[in-house]
Amino acid sequence: MKPILALVGRPNVGKSTLFNRLTRSRDALVADFPGLTRDRQYGEARVGDRDLVLIDTGGLGAASDDVEAGMEDQAWQAVDEADGVIFLVDGRDGLSAGDQAVATGLRERGVPVTLVVNKGEGLPREATAAEFYALGLGEPRVISAAHGQGVVSAVEAALPPEPEGEEEPGEAPDAGIPVAVVGRPNVGKSTLVNRLLGEERVLVHDGAGTTRDAVRVPFERDGERWTLIDTAGVRRRSKVHETVEKFSIVKTLQAVDAAGVVILVMDAREGITDQDAHLIGHVIDAGRALVLAINKWDHLPPEQKEKVRRDIDRRLPFVDFARRRFVSALHGTGVGKLLDDARRAWTSAGRDLPTSDLNRLLEDAVAAHQPPMVRGRRIKLRYAHQAGTHPPSIVVHGNQASKAPEAYRRYLINTFRKHFKLEGTPLRLELRTGDNPYAGKKNPLTKSQEDQRRRARRRGRKRYG
Repeated sequence: MKPILALVGRPNVGKSTLFNRLTRSRDALVADFPGLTRDRQYGEARVGDRDLVLIDTGGLGAASDDVEAGMEDQAWQAVDEADGVIFLVDGRDGLSAGDQAVATGLRERGVPVTLVVNKGEGLPREATAAEFYALGLGEPRVISAAHGQGVVSAVEAALPPEPEGEEEPGEAPDAGIPVAVVGRPNVGKSTLVNRLLGEERVLVHDGAGTTRDAVRVPFERDGERWTLIDTAGVRRRSKVHETVEKFSIVKTLQAVDAAGVVILVMDAREGITDQDAHLIGHVIDAGRALVLAINKWDHLPPEQKEKVRRDIDRRLPFVDFARRRFVSALHGTGVGKLLDDARRAWTSAGRDLPTSDLNRLLEDAVAAHQPPMVRGRRIKLRYAHQAGTHPPSIVVHGNQASKAPEAYRRYLINTFRKHFKLEGTPLRLELRTGDNPYAGKKNPLTKSQEDQRRRARRRGRKRYG
C-alpha cells in the first residue's frame, strides 16, 4: 500500500508549490498570498523508487473566522489520515508563534513529523535551520520547493520504512467514473459533494467563493469506483475581478473537460439564470454527459416549483436529453438518485452503435421524412457509421449531405437518440458530402473535336462578322 504524507504548515509557506512539484502537476492553485488553499487536495507522486500519496492542506494557526476554522479542520483531518507529516516553515520569515502552535498540535497527535524549512534558496543552510531546532522536531531540512533544491532527500526522510516482503505494485487502480459538480457560486455544490460522500470532505460556508481549487475525491459505492470533482463557482466574466477567481474558473472548466459526467447544480430559489444556460452550453460543447440538479427545492411554495419547471422547459429546451433531479443537498432529498443518473449517462456516452443498425435506421428515417431539395436537387443520404464515443458521434455520408438544414439534422439526432435510448449524453452528427472525382478536371479533346471547334468558330466569325 502506498504511504500517505500530509503537507502542513502556516499559510503561504509553500505547501502547494511543493505539492505541484512532487506530483508534477498544477492541480493546486499557487499565489503569493496566504489562505489560497482551503480543501484537502490529494495527488500521487514518485520519489526515488517509492510511490506515495500526497495531501495538500490549507494553512494552520491563523483561524479568525468560520472559513479559516473549517480550513484548519480539513488540515487536521489530513494529519489523522497520514502515515507521516511534512511540516513546512518559512526560512525567510523565521520562527513564529504560529509555527510553535502547529508543532504543539502535531506532537499531541503523535504522528511522525519531518521538519522542512522552505524558501532556502540563496540562504546559508546552517544559519537558516538553526532557530527551528527550538521546535523540538528533530533536524530541520532546508529546501526550495520553487527550485527543487533538497526536495527529494527531505521527502525520502519523511517516508515510513518500506514493509518487508511487500508485493510489487501492479497497475494503477481504475479511478472509476469521473463526475464534476459545477455551477454558479453558492448554489450548494460542496454541500452536495459532502452529502454524496457521507462525510464533511470539502469545506462548506454560506458565503460565495468558498471553494477555489477543483478538489478530486475518489470513493467507492456498492463496489463501483467513482471520482467526484468539487469545483469553484463560475460567475459572469464581467463580475470576475480577482486573479485567483479567474484561475479558479479555469480550473473548473478544466475539470469539465476531464470529467465523464457533469452534475450541473442550479439554485431553485433564484430560478434559471443566463449563467446557468452558458455553463450548460459549455458542457455540451465539451461533449460531456449531463445531469441537472435543481437544488434548494425544499420549502419552496408550489407555485414557485411550477414556475421553475416552466422556466426549464422554456429556457433549456436544448438539454431535453438530460435527466432533471429536484434535490435538497442540505437535507439529502433526492440526492441518492444522482449517481444512478450519472451512471446511466456515462453508459450511454460510451455505447457502441452497430453500423448495420445505424444504416437500417437511416434508411427508415429518410423514407419517413425525405431530406429537402437544394437548388432543385434532392439531398441523398447513403450510409452512416459511428465515429467515436464520449460523446457518441455518427457520420452520415451522401450527396449534398453537408447542405442539409439544421432542422433535418435535429430530426436525425432525435431519431438516433430515441432508437438507441441514449440518455444524458449529447449526440454529435456529421453530415459529410463525398468528393466529386471529376471536380476541377477537364476532359482533353481529341484531334477531330479540336478541328470541329475551329470550324465552328470560323463559321461564327463569317456569320456575325
